[in-house]
Amino acid sequence: MAHATVTRERRETLNDHKGSIVWFTGLSGAGKSTIAHAVEERLHQMGCRTFVFDGDNVRHGLCADLGFSQEDRSENIRRIGEMAKLFTDAGVIALTAFISPFRADRERVRNIACAGDFLEIYCRCSVEECERRDVKGLYRKARGRAHTRFYGCQLAI
Repeated sequence: MAHATVTRERRETLNDHKGSIVWFTGLSGAGKSTIAHAVEERLHQMGCRTFVFDGDNVRHGLCADLGFSQEDRSENIRRIGEMAKLFTDAGVIALTAFISPFRADRERVRNIACAGDFLEIYCRCSVEECERRDVKGLYRKARGRAHTRFYGCQLAI
């Protein structure tokens, strides 16, 4: 069996930077993807190899078979974590933008990553502002249900 001679360390040397996972989390509409793309643009200008993962490029492909039950949401985050880990092994800075409301799911991804490779950033934004930005109609839909749980988080609307 052949062993790889191109290692993560060699890739990082070639890239002139370390691979890592920058995990943006927060409510829908909090600005996770917007911030992730702005950070990616700046890193790109600095010569870094990057990739942004968000619902638009993950849910429709890799995780298209998953629904929105708590179990499916956890599996979605697990798959994203495994994929982001592969990117870090390639020496890429993987920026992710997912609601990921469950601490246990984020901890599992942190444990998938190598020590020191995982940076979690919570995008804090008021529910009112998230609702104002709501292009997907999620908050409107949530308001239509009494005592609803929204992406695993109780909304006090």
